[in-house]
Amino acid sequence: MNEQEVQNKRRDNEEEATENRARILGFPYLDTRKFENEIPLVPGLLDVEQMHRDFIIPLQNGIGGQHYQFMITSQTPRSAIQKIRDEYVSEGEKADLFLISGSAYKVFMLRYDPPKEVHYDDIKIAGEGDSATIAEVSQTLATVSTEKVFDYLIDQADKLGASDIHIENMRNEIRIRMRVDGLLHPVANIDRDRYRIFMGELSSRADVSTASNQPQSGHMQREIHRDGASHLLNIRVETIPTMYGQDAVLRLFNFDESLLNLDLLGLSTEEKSEIDSVVSHPRGLVLMVGPTGSGKSTTLYSMLNALNTTDRKIITLEDPIEYGITGISQIPIHTNDGGSFAEGLRSVLRLDPDVVMVGEIRDGDTAKTAIQASITGHLVLSSFHANSTSAAFARMIDLIGVNPIFSSSIRLIIAQRLVRRLADTKKARPATEAEARYIREAMKTAAPEKLEGIDLDNITLYDPVVSAEHPFGYDGRLVIMEQLIVDEEIQKYIRGDVADINTNEIEKTAMSRGMLTLEQKGIIAALKGNSTLSEVSRVI
Repeated sequence: MNEQEVQNKRRDNEEEATENRARILGFPYLDTRKFENEIPLVPGLLDVEQMHRDFIIPLQNGIGGQHYQFMITSQTPRSAIQKIRDEYVSEGEKADLFLISGSAYKVFMLRYDPPKEVHYDDIKIAGEGDSATIAEVSQTLATVSTEKVFDYLIDQADKLGASDIHIENMRNEIRIRMRVDGLLHPVANIDRDRYRIFMGELSSRADVSTASNQPQSGHMQREIHRDGASHLLNIRVETIPTMYGQDAVLRLFNFDESLLNLDLLGLSTEEKSEIDSVVSHPRGLVLMVGPTGSGKSTTLYSMLNALNTTDRKIITLEDPIEYGITGISQIPIHTNDGGSFAEGLRSVLRLDPDVVMVGEIRDGDTAKTAIQASITGHLVLSSFHANSTSAAFARMIDLIGVNPIFSSSIRLIIAQRLVRRLADTKKARPATEAEARYIREAMKTAAPEKLEGIDLDNITLYDPVVSAEHPFGYDGRLVIMEQLIVDEEIQKYIRGDVADINTNEIEKTAMSRGMLTLEQKGIIAALKGNSTLSEVSRVI
């Protein structure tokens, strides 16, 4: 029995008891369920204070000044009933009294006296050393009602564009931080009473235990309504016991399929063209490389969305499922409970899929199974842990071994990072001598055609300028993408044609074929005024 059925059963029992009570008291019983939310109210006949005090509600104004109707409950005082009779029953007038249930009374009172909507101040992100803002937000959180504080925090995080909420136990208080545009910012310090509210909500909504002494993973969803529109947040919850209590991290994913679009990633024409080539001829293995929070999942899901047509069978194996996409079969792999991607992949290949996404290649067994699937006519997408495309390619060779049969299996490796995008308030300045020297040294291996429109003789860089709308001078993040196209020259490392297989040699070969490294792509973003050199250095 679901929650709604339980509530309906309780109401049935309450109405039955009220009907029996009406017989004892000698009043006609009224079941209001069919009209309690639609019938017009009778304003001005009784004041709200009296309705609250005496548990009495007007049902019908005097028709022609003669016939009044009121609803009472078993809690209505006899004196209030007598007062109604004395006041409204006189020569030629009539007042009917009906007994209703306590639930019916509450429904009507919510219509007569709806709760006043409380508006709390929006959370502000504090700058470095800005203790006043942290104190202000902490005070705001302390005033938000108990039943709303958890949802308020999630709503505010979404409004700020935060990707994570961190709830951390300190010695004397709880620190709340949010990751906005890739950086963690202190938001508030709260007392332990509020912490218990947060953990209690996490326990019930994400199915994690507040008493566990082991790390836990959970999942929850929340519908966000703002400015006449709504979207669904998928929230991954991770908890871990610490010295002073359980720390929790909530990772927020905007559940909006329309945003999973390659055209919205801000890729260059060349980057988009290479991915389109893979999508238009789906076969082989495509690897996404990057640390947690680098946007790998969004890019992979965007590729899946582009492939998601009615003539293709697409299956994903994920731990956990971060986005649900219509038309794709998504299978959770519970690796903590003994499940494995390799075993799951072998199983789903029997279902004759055209495209398979494997959440992550973590071991040789999964790598070999993915490679075998890719050379038998499937397109396999997966993520992989490595610092660069060349490092990922070298590590894949370590996992699968040198084999000429595998030479055409890996088609594309993408290494990705997210750097903060400068707001329009940015300010141009000449590069310092040290900056110019570093940039020229880093870009000397880049092919001239890749540097079209960039003047390395007179280098201009840009700094963030703070504004009310952009308190740090940045506006969102942009993708920095390194693409290793596995052509004939790169395939020789898998075939065994080269004795020395190492990351540096693979990178040199790829750069000689026109590849720009993550560092070079980041520098180009800084030179174009899309980001800053310091931001690129921080991330890449």
